[in-house]
Amino acid sequence: MSHERRSIRFSGREIQDLLIAWIALGVAFAFLLNRQLVSALFGATGIVAVDDAIITVGVSMATVGVGFLLHELAHKVVAIKFGRVAEFRADYSMLLLAVGAGIAGFLFAAPGAVYHAGREITARENGLIAIAGPVTNLLLAGLFFPLVVLAPSPIVYQAGQLGVTVNLVLAAFNMIPFGPLDGRTVISWSVIVFALVFGLSVVLTYLSWTRIGLGF
Repeated sequence: MSHERRSIRFSGREIQDLLIAWIALGVAFAFLLNRQLVSALFGATGIVAVDDAIITVGVSMATVGVGFLLHELAHKVVAIKFGRVAEFRADYSMLLLAVGAGIAGFLFAAPGAVYHAGREITARENGLIAIAGPVTNLLLAGLFFPLVVLAPSPIVYQAGQLGVTVNLVLAAFNMIPFGPLDGRTVISWSVIVFALVFGLSVVLTYLSWTRIGLGF
């Protein structure tokens, strides 16, 4: 089936939403990774060194933030490839909830989503748009893994640790065939592709969680 090829463009609103989501996720997971930041925020243990706070937020933005946003942008790129109009929209209430969850000490993040519309697409095309996000997370986990093995410093090791584990968790979670998650769309297109990607994601997530962890 032929379809119109569109160039990848970002509106001002979309760029704003991407930046805000990236920063909010970085801050949220920084609170989760460094509990001293929470104590300092509420005046329990005085002041945390500025450089320590900057490093923690930077590591979080470079790993967790990048993993979430590239997941969404992968959906956008593939949707545009199939002739759809696609844009990311941040969910500000969910971003505030993510920051609150980080302060409270547990994992939660639903920064927003890529919405696409336009020409009618096939089940295969819709499945490929959906699976692009989890596959991107699997590739990112592979890119972060050398940092765990060859880390020249504790900071680099933590970045690798977080980059591998969070991206694998994102891949596995989003492949669950339930509700608005990617797995539901993928399984409606191909049970075989779903089983391969979901199975690989779950196995690798288990191995990373037990062998690498999140570095808390």
